[in-house]
Amino acid sequence: MSEKEHQEISLEEMFHQLDEMIEQMEQDQLPLDQAFAMYESGLKKLKQCNEKLDIIEKKMLELNQNGETVPFQ
Repeated sequence: MSEKEHQEISLEEMFHQLDEMIEQMEQDQLPLDQAFAMYESGLKKLKQCNEKLDIIEKKMLELNQNGETVPFQ
């Protein structure tokens, strides 16, 4: 996934995709190699979620309603 695609997917959509992956992995019928591949993909998606959350938090740290820089509380 390119950096542009990574930024276009909403956080909510990423969480939804992670939920779907977890549901599929919880099924007993999923072969082990596919389960591991999903687990690995899920970890990458989780990292992307963390990166997006960091970006949002930094924006919140930077500005308040008056355009002043304040720490997030």
